[in-house]
Amino acid sequence: MEIAYVRSEPAEALPPPVRESGIVGWLRQNLFSGVWNSLLTLSALYVLWVIVPPTIQFLFVDAVWSGSDREACLGPQVGACWAFVDARFSQYIYGRYPVDERWRVNIVFALLALSLVPIAIPRAPFKSANAIFLLVIFPVLSLILLSGGAFEIGVSWWIAIVLAFAVTELMVFLPALMGGGSYGERMRPAVVALVPFAVLTVIFVVLSIDFGLSEVETPLWGGLLVTLVVALCGIAASLPIGILLALGRRSKLPIVRMFSVAFIEFWRGVPLITILFMSSVMLPLFLPDDVTFDKLLRALIGVAMFASAYMAEVVRGGLQAMPKGQYEGADALGLGHWQKMRLVILPQALKHVIPGIVNTFIGLFKDTSLVLIVGLFDLLGMVKLSMVDPKWASPVTPATGYIFAAFVFWIFCFGMSRYSIFIEQRLDRSGR
Repeated sequence: MEIAYVRSEPAEALPPPVRESGIVGWLRQNLFSGVWNSLLTLSALYVLWVIVPPTIQFLFVDAVWSGSDREACLGPQVGACWAFVDARFSQYIYGRYPVDERWRVNIVFALLALSLVPIAIPRAPFKSANAIFLLVIFPVLSLILLSGGAFEIGVSWWIAIVLAFAVTELMVFLPALMGGGSYGERMRPAVVALVPFAVLTVIFVVLSIDFGLSEVETPLWGGLLVTLVVALCGIAASLPIGILLALGRRSKLPIVRMFSVAFIEFWRGVPLITILFMSSVMLPLFLPDDVTFDKLLRALIGVAMFASAYMAEVVRGGLQAMPKGQYEGADALGLGHWQKMRLVILPQALKHVIPGIVNTFIGLFKDTSLVLIVGLFDLLGMVKLSMVDPKWASPVTPATGYIFAAFVFWIFCFGMSRYSIFIEQRLDRSGR
């Protein structure tokens, strides 16, 4: 006998199996999906069990948080000597910068934070004004505050500016004069070329003014101050120079292409520590006796050139990844070479290589510790210098200092990596 019926209501939805949902499902899918994955998970848990509890015990439980000398950090069960870091904290931030003048460094740090935060926020207003402040005004203010200003600008610098201005204007004026269009359109490139020289002249005049600040020589700079100065200068210089070198390497002009290739291959083929050593020791031997460069300035130039060569190859990879149709579409719109690069090609190419760009920035930030080879004491250099103080000599002092330096570097590098992921996801159009 067969019994049949017709359901008048939808069947009630049953919950998913316990083994396939919730924490149990996530563990089965990600950690215990097979025999080998289960073995790897158990091995990783064992390694964490061996490493993490002793590390927490050393860093926090058995740590010494207060004390006036090494006696507080001696003993068989003593952990990290954070009292040593507390006693030397100001040196790690300012180096040997005069105590009475450290307010100037604090102002620079505050201006840097106040200008970086609006730039980092995508929807923040006044982006253009903030970018001008960060790239033009802030470096000048920082240089005046940190060094004291009142620079003696020699006649040779003014002659170099005038000659560079004359050559640039001549190279721009002659093609514009022979071109078509109205007189205003032909003279526009010459007027635009005047802007950077006018800005540079204003900067030189401002730097020569005496603001009444006492001079602080760069050998007194140190700690996190030097780390940020070297890293920010290298990052700010490497991206635009790298873009120009990448475009030059792909140029159809033989001289421009050969120069770009030679520059990139030379700086990429030499270790950074060698470049710093050459800029500090060998460069003065090739200069006249009356010409000198500050040691920090030489290091900044070397770091900037080294980072620019690597940045050029990263940008070139983005340019090569661009489909040919993008170039043809820009040409079909009647765009010139620089308009095509600025409006169509470069925005897309740079978006593709954001991970590579940030990876170069992170590597550059960590490489700032190499300036110790030329006698500049960055954060790591000040940590190593403070370890020779017999007042704090103990078995745990070196480890504590290195852990503190590593943590500071990790904060900056991790912050850059997370922000790059945020920007990459925000610019991603694949799912839209």
